[in-house]
Amino acid sequence: MSHPVVVRTANGRFSLRLERRPLVVTLLLTLALVASALASLSLGSQATSLGAVLEALLWPGRSDIALIVHEIRLPRLVLAILVGACLGVAGLLLQGLVRNPLASPDVIGITGGASLAAVCFLALGGTALGDAWLPLAALSGALLVALAIIALNGRVVTPARLVLIGIGIAAALGAGTTLVLVLSADTTAMQAYVWLTGSLYAAQWREVAGLAPWALLGLPLALALARRLDVLALGDELAVGLGTALHGSRLALLLLAVALAGAAVAFAGGLSFVGLLAPHIARRLGVRGHTGLVPVTALVGALIVLHADLMGRIAFLPRDLPAGIFVAGIGAPFFVYLLYRWRS
Repeated sequence: MSHPVVVRTANGRFSLRLERRPLVVTLLLTLALVASALASLSLGSQATSLGAVLEALLWPGRSDIALIVHEIRLPRLVLAILVGACLGVAGLLLQGLVRNPLASPDVIGITGGASLAAVCFLALGGTALGDAWLPLAALSGALLVALAIIALNGRVVTPARLVLIGIGIAAALGAGTTLVLVLSADTTAMQAYVWLTGSLYAAQWREVAGLAPWALLGLPLALALARRLDVLALGDELAVGLGTALHGSRLALLLLAVALAGAAVAFAGGLSFVGLLAPHIARRLGVRGHTGLVPVTALVGALIVLHADLMGRIAFLPRDLPAGIFVAGIGAPFFVYLLYRWRS
């Protein structure tokens, strides 16, 4: 029989009950992420040995490839990990919130809001203000969609209404994005299409610094709120009977999912399906309960984006393809499979 590990603060106000299986899975995924990260730093248009990469990381002054590792590959790697973790956990929160295995940031319009805002920014010549304003525009679009969803839901936030409103908003945003692209100049449309696909090309430390606060605040908060998802899964009546503030919890979880997904999309473009794939893979690893699922899903999401970006960098050299192509190549058939299984 597995004995859980309980982490509790001195005043007893906060505690975490962790089963041993999620801890083991988390450790194994962490080791896989470290190994994948080292492989990503070693591979590229100029392949380098693992020893040379370690020397560049530990003693950059003595390495001939320190510039390549620290300024080109490492920021792209760190950004991929942060983006994947944020999107994966955002998808987990939404699936638990609406109690629907098909829910993801794409479905309820969060990604669509960020995409439309970014495309409008590019089409209206916003790049003249500087590329640093593009993530802010995308994040603003995601937050505006969240406010619209909350306003249309009214005072009572229910899972069914949340999904229906989100699907309607996502469809409208998709049409708006297409219209803006059709009316834009060819060069702007090409730039927007690359962004919409989702790409980490030419990532720099300023993008990492922009996304890091959202991840470092949002991911621990998701872990702290994970038990609320377990209670909500029992049903509304039982959740209220256990003393849960039903609508307040749903609102907090929705805003947190929007913040994580919106921030990730703002800095990496419209990466689709990560928020759908990562939670399902985490559950397939035998992890139950959202307290264990949050770290496992974050690691799975990070691995998905990291490997998709690695494939984009090395599979078709000298071309550097967007990571979103490879994520969609896996995610779209998986989505169809889920639809078929759910129908059955």
